[in-house]
Amino acid sequence: MTSKASPSTPTARSGLALLALLWLAGLYLRVPVLVAPALAPFVAEDLGLSQALTGALTTLPVFMLAVGAMPGSLAISRIGPRATLAIALVVTALGSALRGLAPEAMTLMAASTLMGLGIAAMQPALPALLRVWLTPDRLALGTAVYMNGMLMGEFIGAGVTLPVMMPLMDDSWRWTLIGWSVPAFLVAAALFLPRERVSGGTAEADPWLPDWKNPLTWRLGVLLGASGGLFFGTNAYMGNVLEQRGSLDALDSALFWLNLAQVASSLIMLKMARQWVGRPRVIFLMLMIAIVTLALFLLTEGLVSIVFVFMMSFTAGIMLILLVALPPQVARAGETGRLAAGNFTIGYTLSFGVPMLGGLVADLTGQANHAVLAMLIYGLLVMPIAWTLQLPTRNH
Repeated sequence: MTSKASPSTPTARSGLALLALLWLAGLYLRVPVLVAPALAPFVAEDLGLSQALTGALTTLPVFMLAVGAMPGSLAISRIGPRATLAIALVVTALGSALRGLAPEAMTLMAASTLMGLGIAAMQPALPALLRVWLTPDRLALGTAVYMNGMLMGEFIGAGVTLPVMMPLMDDSWRWTLIGWSVPAFLVAAALFLPRERVSGGTAEADPWLPDWKNPLTWRLGVLLGASGGLFFGTNAYMGNVLEQRGSLDALDSALFWLNLAQVASSLIMLKMARQWVGRPRVIFLMLMIAIVTLALFLLTEGLVSIVFVFMMSFTAGIMLILLVALPPQVARAGETGRLAAGNFTIGYTLSFGVPMLGGLVADLTGQANHAVLAMLIYGLLVMPIAWTLQLPTRNH
């Protein structure tokens, strides 16, 4: 039996265009954040940043993902997901470009804050836009596409900045930041090219504020904080650690493999999602391997240490995907959004706070390894939560 194609049903060509826009938008969820670790040594030397402030170049935007989650949801309810995403992209690009113009540390941090707030609004806008642009049978594909863009953004931002982008920008960290920012304005404009599907309704009456009394909100959020802290914290302080070892020339390759590992984890999860999602023991195993391999990174040098940091990032990436996939699996009908919002608010707060605390400790002791050690200790503290995690059966 053949079905009629309605005017609002996307053709194959327009469907590919929509997916391309989603991928590009997903890319800018992480590119502006992950260029910072690569450029951090140059920025720190130029502006005289402490280790804590150097780490904040990466972790402050991550904290803003928690602070800006609720305003982003409010914007979606008022002006719609496409306008929210486009405005958020412009704010992200402006903040990122202004970092390249910052004359001193406080201006740099203010620009990073603005950029982080833009990314924070992008994060809920993308899944909301899927329901406007795509038919129900293509929602899963749309999610996979923009998540792949996000993870590729981690790899491109951290792994391509030093060997490719910076030489093109006359080896200037300022022009490199501006160069990465300009394409985001083009993506924001392109978001208004597709015609939105006509649907019977838009706003949902489901609650969107997190249920802070739900233990699962805190358990999943704390575990997300471990995954994010291990990944973002290692990115943030990689330059400091390698510089203290006398191996700063290995920074570009270390960041390349650290962030490529997240792409590899997303590819593995395309195959293993059905078998692993909803199994707490897999989450525990990934956390345990991530902790062990990060410790081995601190204890080794050269190629061996890069292999260990790759394994840490790979397992932390799998853990991230397993946790992000849980709210639709375990939440009651109509409460998926509030559970996810609570998880991200807690998780990103910890992803900022723990590495920042580590940076302060490193400033006091003069040992860059102590910044990374803070993430290891936090991971060990939350391992019992991963081991005892119990997931309810979804109630429709």
